[in-house]
Amino acid sequence: MSILKYIISQTQLPETGVKNTLKLLEDDCTIPFISRYRKELTGNLDEVQIADIVKYKEAFETLEKRKLTILKALEEQDVLTPELQKKIESTTDLITLEDIYLPYKKSRKTKAEKARQFGLEPLAKIIMSQNANDVESIAFKYVKNDVASVEDALEGARHIISEWINERTDIRNNIRYQLDRYATITTKVVKTKAEDEKAQKFRDYFDWTEALSRIPSHRLLAILRAEKEGFIRVKIAIDDDAVLAKMENRIIRSRNACADEITTAIKDAYKRLLLPALTNEALQKAKDKADESAIQVFAKNLKQLLLGSPLGEKRVLAIDPGFRTGCKIVCLDAQGDLKYNETIYPHPPKNDATGAIKKISTMVEAYKIEAIAIGNGTASRETETLIRRIHFKTDIQVFVVSEAGASIYSASKIARDEFPNYDVTVRGSVSIGRRLQDPLAELVKIDAKSIGVGQYQHDVDQSKLKGSLDLVVENCVNAVGVNVNTASTSLLSYVSGIGPKLAENIVNYRTAHGAFATRTAIKKVPRLGDKAFEQGAGFLRIKDAKNPLDDSAVHPERYDLIKRMAKDAGKSISELIGNSTILQKINLNSYCSDTIGLPTLQDIIKELEKPGLDIRQQAKVFTFNQDIKTIADVTEGQLLPGIVNNITNFGCFVDIGIKESGLIHISNLADAFVSDVSEHVSLHQQIIVKVLEVDVARKRIQLKLHK
Repeated sequence: MSILKYIISQTQLPETGVKNTLKLLEDDCTIPFISRYRKELTGNLDEVQIADIVKYKEAFETLEKRKLTILKALEEQDVLTPELQKKIESTTDLITLEDIYLPYKKSRKTKAEKARQFGLEPLAKIIMSQNANDVESIAFKYVKNDVASVEDALEGARHIISEWINERTDIRNNIRYQLDRYATITTKVVKTKAEDEKAQKFRDYFDWTEALSRIPSHRLLAILRAEKEGFIRVKIAIDDDAVLAKMENRIIRSRNACADEITTAIKDAYKRLLLPALTNEALQKAKDKADESAIQVFAKNLKQLLLGSPLGEKRVLAIDPGFRTGCKIVCLDAQGDLKYNETIYPHPPKNDATGAIKKISTMVEAYKIEAIAIGNGTASRETETLIRRIHFKTDIQVFVVSEAGASIYSASKIARDEFPNYDVTVRGSVSIGRRLQDPLAELVKIDAKSIGVGQYQHDVDQSKLKGSLDLVVENCVNAVGVNVNTASTSLLSYVSGIGPKLAENIVNYRTAHGAFATRTAIKKVPRLGDKAFEQGAGFLRIKDAKNPLDDSAVHPERYDLIKRMAKDAGKSISELIGNSTILQKINLNSYCSDTIGLPTLQDIIKELEKPGLDIRQQAKVFTFNQDIKTIADVTEGQLLPGIVNNITNFGCFVDIGIKESGLIHISNLADAFVSDVSEHVSLHQQIIVKVLEVDVARKRIQLKLHK
């Protein structure tokens, strides 16, 4: 099967779109570039569909590589026949491929291999023929040298038969079918660990049984973590008697002495070889499915977080609150540059609220602060209360900002390079302030899985997780666009076609030569060639550029086309931009050609109507219930304002302004059945919740979404 047919069979996407996308990928085009600027070639495939093509392209290449390895091994063993080669080459999945290769694998010295060395394979063949009646007499002929008795001879023959049964693809596939349909996962607590304090969070799984095919992602990952930490034992089971009966029906054709030996060999093959291998395979398959589900949740949450509402270019005072160590304060200008830092001690043990208020008021006035960002960690509510007591001379907006991952950033090389003369506490405060100004620009500096907006992110396949999250970050950065004259190296590195090294070169060139005046000036950056410019130019913005198109998502390759549109309309490009009346009258069909069609032309018109428009909504002030300070203040029946701070498959967690987040279980999101939590809430959404239950001892709060 060709790569084209393989991908079409897996994705059901149109052949022309897949074929052209593969060619673009071979030409080193990126997913954002292809989905945005090559719509005619792909048939208007979006970034998710193109990512699927990339995924199955990689899967096909992995499969083909494994085929070559196996064919080479079989050639070296001199067992490769034309029929076997054809069978291998036509295989479309790795499991089937490994089943075909199984009989030829050079493994450790097995019981069957040892029996062959004792010369017992002919006896095994006689038994499998099922024609002999006096098996013991035949076996007696093989009693010699290392074979001490008739029973030893028969046992060795059975080991060989067990291996043959293990290698039968039909038998393996039938057991796989049974596992897929009927397997259960059962857990039992390790008695010596039952009272362990760390084990208590897994106590729901001390004695648990569930169908493996229906277990939710979060539950399986929790069970596997509990097993890994040694608190429980996990078993995958099916109806052994039913499976053995099916195996006997497939293999045994007579009811003589041979059948008795084969029956014993079947049981041995099943319990010693087939069941352990195939239950492990089934559990891994379930784990892969759980990983995929968890990664999808994480990716969806991360996208919502990265595309969170920015305040924009405003002067911000940011506070990393604390008790004993004080509140670390920084003043940032509209571009996020650090202008001043200070530490105040308004809370216990020093309780210098008066001095803190005076210092904050002075800083707000001195640096013309327009907004205040307060981290949502320890002492956040107390600090917010303090800030709201201050009577500022101007209208100051106050925001509570998520600190998730701020400590990771503050200790990172990126932070040390940005602020070599400041300690981690100052860097953390800067990160909080910048997150308010532009969440995307700041969060790209942090390893995505450290942001903490997923479920069991440390338990899933880390390579797949990284690939998925990197793709999300790349798509978000390019969807928003990047100001090339202010963007950090971290942000620029995610721009289509740029990468870390070119991003560093761009920043170094900008530092040495000043701001870029035009998009074409970016070509002067060392090692930034035509291909990188083609891939990245449309996503890079030049603010206040001489050519207004340089601050838009219109690709430079289409500038001449827009000049022609403006000329045909009797207007300049500047007069055309933002003029919906004229733009809507343009006959797009007259500008279609072999290289540009209606999808791209419609994108261009949409962009010209509102060039450089940020797809994100602007940040809004949110206020928690000021009477709720701790979990002890929360009571059943209360209606409280909250912010969704994490989404999982089983529900969402809500920050109601205290240390403990409440949970809205999926069943409490709506009166009707809910299949997807994200259809009802989004990350950082401001909502009203009703308190259903408060468990102070376990620090758990059950909530319901209030419509």
